[in-house]
Amino acid sequence: MTIPMKTQQAMSSRDQEQEQSGPPRPESVVSVQQVYKSFGTIQALQGLSFDVAAGELLALLGPNGSGKTTAISLLLGHRRPDKGIVRLLDQDPRQTAVRRLIGSTPQQTVFPSTLKVREILRLVQAHYPTPYAIQEMLTRFELVDLANRQVGGLSGGQKRKLALALAFIGRPRIIFLDEPTVGLDIEARHVLWREIRTYKASGGTVLLTTHYLEEIEQLASRVVIMHKGQVIGGGSVEAIKARIGLKQLRLVADTLPDAPEITRIEREGDTYTLYTTDADAVVRSLVKQDIHFRNLEISPLSLEKAFLQITGEAK
Repeated sequence: MTIPMKTQQAMSSRDQEQEQSGPPRPESVVSVQQVYKSFGTIQALQGLSFDVAAGELLALLGPNGSGKTTAISLLLGHRRPDKGIVRLLDQDPRQTAVRRLIGSTPQQTVFPSTLKVREILRLVQAHYPTPYAIQEMLTRFELVDLANRQVGGLSGGQKRKLALALAFIGRPRIIFLDEPTVGLDIEARHVLWREIRTYKASGGTVLLTTHYLEEIEQLASRVVIMHKGQVIGGGSVEAIKARIGLKQLRLVADTLPDAPEITRIEREGDTYTLYTTDADAVVRSLVKQDIHFRNLEISPLSLEKAFLQITGEAK
């Protein structure tokens, strides 16, 4: 088969464009574009925009009142925006067909107290076309011993584990987790992390909000930082840290001189924490000035410190 010259030129042009632009971006399955939402005189969202690609775990990071939970309520179809566009899988999230493709764990979940754990799982399972088996979910979320217990008799942490199992039971394409590990002990938190990693590895998409910075550092593909209903920063975890450009030095010393390379000093007894853009220069300065120090530790800025710097709340 002979390909016409014009077609060959067009194909060559497309190939060159693809080479220049790099690999195609994954499909966007969550889209929030210029969204505004108010509650009376309170402006919860003010032009919020972000996208989540298929197979990505996006973490929304921000202080209380930044609009994270409001954004998730719009994406779940519980509310509608005053202005702007919200889409899941390129559809209105309020449509029933779309809701069968998502799972969620809100900050607070209320269960009928007289129903048993197994009954709650069966009730939610029935709403999905190809759900996981109930016994599998009981095992994965360590609920086997609680299967026949009434929900009203469970502890707060046990109810939270049940709420998380419900988010995954329908084999959803997208999962929304709003502060999912509140009330969980360390072991249960690691169980959830394992399930999230497995789900993401299978191509699932996650939108996560959390106050646990370690959780974001462990799980997130990308971070969006929200403040007062707007996006004020974003990128990979490492990119957020790099944006600040600081490193943290911790050492024990009797005294420290002023040094131009040090941007901030914190002290607890004879232990100093120094923040600097040039850790090597600080160490050279200490040695040159014959400062006696010990137990020197140098580490990248934590995500929590970076977040405080970006939002202007660092002290």
